Amino acid sequence: MNTAADRPPYYLGFTSLEHEVVIDALPVEGAFPPWLNGALLRTAPAKFEVGSRSYNHWFDGLAMLHKFALAQGRVSYANRFLRGGSYCDAERQGRIARGEFATDPCRTLFQRVASLFTRRTQTDNANVNVAALGGEVVALTEPSLPVRFDPGTLETLGVLDYGKPLSDAQLSIAHPHYDAERRRHYSYVIEFGRKSRYRLFSIDEAGRQQVIATMPVDQPAYMHSIGMSERHLVLAEFPLRVSPLRLKFSGEPFIRNYRWQPDRGLVFHVFDRDGRRVASTRGEAAFAFHHVNAYDENDAVVVDLVAYPDARIIDQLYLERLRGGGPIDATGFLTRYRVPLDGSAVPEPVRLSDAPLELPRINYPARAGRRYAYVYGAGNTVAGDFIDNLVKIDVETGRSVTWREPGCYPGEPVFVATPDASAEDEGVVLSVVLDVRAGASFLLALDAVDFSELARARVPHHVPFGFHGSFFPRSGISAV
Repeated sequence: MNTAADRPPYYLGFTSLEHEVVIDALPVEGAFPPWLNGALLRTAPAKFEVGSRSYNHWFDGLAMLHKFALAQGRVSYANRFLRGGSYCDAERQGRIARGEFATDPCRTLFQRVASLFTRRTQTDNANVNVAALGGEVVALTEPSLPVRFDPGTLETLGVLDYGKPLSDAQLSIAHPHYDAERRRHYSYVIEFGRKSRYRLFSIDEAGRQQVIATMPVDQPAYMHSIGMSERHLVLAEFPLRVSPLRLKFSGEPFIRNYRWQPDRGLVFHVFDRDGRRVASTRGEAAFAFHHVNAYDENDAVVVDLVAYPDARIIDQLYLERLRGGGPIDATGFLTRYRVPLDGSAVPEPVRLSDAPLELPRINYPARAGRRYAYVYGAGNTVAGDFIDNLVKIDVETGRSVTWREPGCYPGEPVFVATPDASAEDEGVVLSVVLDVRAGASFLLALDAVDFSELARARVPHHVPFGFHGSFFPRSGISAV
């Protein structure tokens, strides 16, 4: 156990938050725009210990929902644990009960096999993202069990059921795409087995599901997100691969079964919206969690990723390391790939900016799948330090602007467009920021054009570091 003197300044962001609150009005400094009416809904790991044992990885902590509701410049706040099977089993048994990304409870061989391959024992610890899906508001993680919740009360409502063959899959992504023109979401699942399969699918606003394409695969790749252009869907198969037999029988936590195989390279599979595979083409090995955006350009699809040279970022995010004060490389670089549709090799990628970033967001859905000018992210000022700034990058020029304040560690920046905006960056950026000097967090609003601060609303406790969320306007549940 590291001592207080050994702890990094951002240590508080990786400690558990146990209590749930409802606060009608947070103290506000500055002024939130009067047009900004709606709710920022986020999910995040918030409980890192159960009984005498700690989870191993940042991605493992039990999920808590956070809601910042904005109306005429006022801000309210509520938080509530996501009471799915993972949380309830842990509370009832007083121990870690279900296997997570990098943590596995002590179980028999039969229980280990059943944990991922049986839906009733699979984790539903949806601590990664919040989205609207099929007319419901859901919290998401990588296992294919979206958890519905009430966006007003944050009450957990149960799993959003997928029909067959999607329900036969074990893994999905926490980043479904929304196509505003077609009025449907797009995502994918992996079905592990003797013959494993990727399945691309869509869900319309009435919840109707359709499998678009099925692709066999020998050793599935770890893919946290997918790409979407106006005409295509893109799977980027990073060479972090898993043997389904090893996954089933090794007894190791989920991610420990994957192996880095750089000789396989980075393989892009491009499908049209009718499910026809248009191209499969290979580039140099690389890794990414997040697709930023994609768009069609003549005879290619341009795919922008937050790229890393390999998958060591996963090991950087174990709690012991994050809490230990050593150097952390928690950011990648905005990197552009031009994927030819004729199947020829992918040219050498282009780094679009030297500003490090992660947790990227754009003006979505206005620019999703189309040419765009700006990406927002959480970055760091000094290599080896944890995320300590917000960054806006011009993808054409590579120029960037940042927001930073000593002692403050921001999370994902969520862009919200001004009503009737005429420019792509006309709007605000919202981020939940940990202020270690105050021992608490605040909701920050920046002018998205120049990153000048507009307002902050202070929460009376810390909000543990999380990943993603969405802003839901008052008029409905369409996340932007």
